[in-house]
Amino acid sequence: MTDQPILSMQDVTLAFGPKIIQKNITLNVRKGSIFAVMGGSGCGKSTLLKSMIGLLRPTTGAYHVQGDNYWSGTEAERTEVNHRFGVLFQSGALWSSMTIGENVALPLQMFTDLKPPVIRRLVELKLGFVGMLQAIDLYPSEISGGMRKRAGLARAMALDPDILFFDEPSAGLDPITSARLDDLILNLRDGLGATIVIVSHELSSLFSIADDGIFLDAKTKIPIAHGSPRDLRDHCDEPQVHAFMHRERDEKGSN
Repeated sequence: MTDQPILSMQDVTLAFGPKIIQKNITLNVRKGSIFAVMGGSGCGKSTLLKSMIGLLRPTTGAYHVQGDNYWSGTEAERTEVNHRFGVLFQSGALWSSMTIGENVALPLQMFTDLKPPVIRRLVELKLGFVGMLQAIDLYPSEISGGMRKRAGLARAMALDPDILFFDEPSAGLDPITSARLDDLILNLRDGLGATIVIVSHELSSLFSIADDGIFLDAKTKIPIAHGSPRDLRDHCDEPQVHAFMHRERDEKGSN
């Protein structure tokens, strides 16, 4: 892991028309890190993620990907950068009319000139990595929610992206399935060298896998803390951050 950021934002403001979602966003995502976007409901976590994957242009500020200003390039140049991104949306976002294998093959069919036998082999490799090879010919409706998340992850990995973005990957999963997904995310970082940006409010996952992050505040509409979830839990004195990071302990203590 190096100190050179693979992603960076400087004084970014995100808004929908006149409505400001977050402002004064400055962050650096190091290559090979797992970077968490944290905060309570309605603070703009998913909006920030949308901006990082190119779906929302900042109102002000700069966004750099591997040193290049993302929004100063042409649309074709941004599309090329986007091929370095893999995205796992909260629902998994699989096409229900396609098999799991067909879902994973789709990016390869759209963005490469590979022949069908080669694509099939790559699909088998991606599904094998996430423990889903047995489901290659099944449809999303035939598998569990946790399996759909893993299938979505295999599709996000299809083009061997440099950076993976996860929106609430553990949402709706039981603790055992969530822990298995955390292990898989760590394997992606440690085994493949991927850089990962994760939006999550699941404390057990955040403490287990994230080594850096930013905390967004809904009331002030600015980031109020930077650092790993563990460091923020143990050392941050901001009341909102303390309440968020200790909420499970507080909830248990009140029962």
